Amino acid sequence: MTHWTTKLIHPDAHAPAGFESLVTPVYRGSTTVFRRAADLSDDWHHEAGYTYGLRGTPTVRELAVRIAALEGGERTFITPGGQAAIALIDFTFAESGAHVLLPDSAYGPSRDLANDVLRRFGVEVDYYPPLAGADVAGFLKPNTRLVWCESPGSVTLEVQDVPAIAEAAHRAGAVVALDNTYSAGVHFDAFAHGVDVTMQALTKFVGGHSDLLLGSVTVRSPELYERLGVVHDHLGMGVSPDDCSLALRGLQTLGVRLAALEQGTLHVARWLATHPAVRRVLHPALPSCPGHETWKRDFTGSTTVFSIVLAPEVPRETVRALVDGLTLFKIGWSWGGVTSLAVPFMRPRRDHGRPEGPLVRLNVGLEDPEDLVADLAQAFERAGLAT
Repeated sequence: MTHWTTKLIHPDAHAPAGFESLVTPVYRGSTTVFRRAADLSDDWHHEAGYTYGLRGTPTVRELAVRIAALEGGERTFITPGGQAAIALIDFTFAESGAHVLLPDSAYGPSRDLANDVLRRFGVEVDYYPPLAGADVAGFLKPNTRLVWCESPGSVTLEVQDVPAIAEAAHRAGAVVALDNTYSAGVHFDAFAHGVDVTMQALTKFVGGHSDLLLGSVTVRSPELYERLGVVHDHLGMGVSPDDCSLALRGLQTLGVRLAALEQGTLHVARWLATHPAVRRVLHPALPSCPGHETWKRDFTGSTTVFSIVLAPEVPRETVRALVDGLTLFKIGWSWGGVTSLAVPFMRPRRDHGRPEGPLVRLNVGLEDPEDLVADLAQAFERAGLAT
């Protein structure tokens, strides 16, 4: 007779099979059990099946295949966050002695990774004007291996001519990577516009509720899948199946959320464009945004994040008072969730020119747009910026 403590680990009783649900189950586990010693495998390839929890459970792989299908890519790898996705791309394509180009509008932590880590490992890092288009060729070197795009930029919102940049980079033998978080992988078809590798911070629109941290990297070809998969495996980028389950749920409502968020954001942005204290609205769907014509050509929609430019003479304390005076807009990083956010930027980090005044970056959530307009109006007035 088996001892009861052993039965706790090896039970005789099991629930009946056959349960089916609309929801992908949450599979947690580190150890994958094999039926025979001959079946034991340590292969990271998705085709090899399940070999160890760090390489993905069915919950993680389900999210990966759905993101790949959404973006029209060959394969997708899930990472612990958007910054991890950026690091995975950098570490795959930027070996010692290589040259990497980033747009001057790049996400701040992406700049920090390039400046503080890549350079320490012998990688050359340079920045190019985000609106360079085909002129990016003048920034390429014989050892350029990776060219980043971020369109629109995460603070100054320049919309890049990605096809022109990709064409120039490919002539030089470089891989083109795109931070495609703004479009949620759907408003801009990266692979149709010449991109080789995309990443998203799934934390934002796919998650949609500010309650998870995940990233994704999607490749266009089997060759890139091989190169990136080895590095993903060696870095041990395991992710939480619980977070992946939340992201899978977020995917189901992504369409309706994006539609509502776009309309609400445009309503707020257009009101701000009429405010006397706002010098410029940096929203890709408005003519005042750099690269607006490119946005009209290449994008199928806009999303929630945009910036307003105030007059150069507005002091730092007044900008902060404006943000502090908001009640519905909360102060915090990130975007893409249901709650509106505001963050001041006095002088965004740039090598090639700066905005003409201090910025406030806004993320519009799912609150009623008129309530958000009223909140902004009273905050401008309290900060002494009503006229």
